[in-house]
Amino acid sequence: MHQSINTPSIKTLSAGTQALVGHQMPEIQQEIATQLGVEAPEEHRAQQLALQHVESADLILGMERQHRSEAVKLSPRALRRTFTLRELARIAELVPDEDIAFSEAANLVENMKALVEAAAVNRGLAVSFEDPEDDDVVDPYRRSKQTYKESRDQVVSALGGIVTYLNRAAV
Repeated sequence: MHQSINTPSIKTLSAGTQALVGHQMPEIQQEIATQLGVEAPEEHRAQQLALQHVESADLILGMERQHRSEAVKLSPRALRRTFTLRELARIAELVPDEDIAFSEAANLVENMKALVEAAAVNRGLAVSFEDPEDDDVVDPYRRSKQTYKESRDQVVSALGGIVTYLNRAAV
């Protein structure tokens, strides 16, 4: 007898608000992605953010506040699960355990949704940067190699905090 186990999966998708649809990422960005362990970055193709992306996502992370706004314009109901990358990293540091409502019967995906909700609840409590642009990742497109490295460092730093936060779902 074969028994099937329904294991939840986590899927990621990348889409832009001003995407050059079908284009590869710039060569320097492919090099950085390879250095960071991304497999086959040359296969990545840009796609435009669409309503179905926003409505089907449990968490939406924009690189800039404008990206977050564009996602919410497509679907205002997405506000509570839409953040900039750096904003979520900042909030994640502050979320107390008592604000996370894990269910004993929940699976990993449901626990991650609880973490997203806890971040939304704590959004207003997180101290904002003095300059709101500090929630944005610098856009390196068509800029210097140093700007690409600055962008990389901002992403890597923010992702470290977010991964640590989301790992709390694996209880």
